[in-house]
Amino acid sequence: MTGDAGRARRLLARPGGWIEAAPGGYALRVGRDRRARTLLTVDEAVFRDLAGSPGLKTRAGGGWVARAAAPTPAFAPPEPGRPGVIEGVRAVMEDDGRITSRRANLGQSAIVWLARRRDADGRPWLAPREIAAADRLSRDAETAASGPSVTMRWDALPRAGAGGGASGRAGPDTSAMTAGARVEAALAACGPARGMVEAICIRASALQAAERDLGLGRRRGKALLKTGLAALADHYRIG
Repeated sequence: MTGDAGRARRLLARPGGWIEAAPGGYALRVGRDRRARTLLTVDEAVFRDLAGSPGLKTRAGGGWVARAAAPTPAFAPPEPGRPGVIEGVRAVMEDDGRITSRRANLGQSAIVWLARRRDADGRPWLAPREIAAADRLSRDAETAASGPSVTMRWDALPRAGAGGGASGRAGPDTSAMTAGARVEAALAACGPARGMVEAICIRASALQAAERDLGLGRRRGKALLKTGLAALADHYRIG
């Protein structure tokens, strides 16, 4: 499978390269339409591998093409131990619902920054269940964003298989569509805190920037965020 996956990636990277469902698997062609001969046929496992890397998006004429690689940042992220990196652990919820701890850079987002804060009594400002809920929402949003487009209405992502494909066979956008619906349901559960939760957990805004953008008074956003994260944890049935 490894050899087929490598060859398939190279074909998809060529101008005009695309893949579609076909009898016996998925056919790769390089050309404008189906008159181009099939250069390679791969099985479901290779197709799923391609959907993960380089990623696929729906093709206007049917099938899928490779998703464009994200641009390389002008500056590489700092290495552990350098300025901007705070080594530590954070609580995350696994797919089976268990809360576990993972090593992480605690300087990456408002959530992990707040997770290090303590209240007047010396207690962590965010409970583990609230941190885990924020992490789960962020991961679902990342999955939803891997679809062919992103909308502010998360359950409005394009349906899987749009543009062609074998009947009943899941395309690479299926997980994005399902994740989008989960994100929309989770945000709706946050009530008035939805905007703050979305800004911090999905858009990765800084706390003060989110307060400013939402027209909230200083520290009002922080309290609203905690209320929203508690509601989010209840929605996910964490803790």
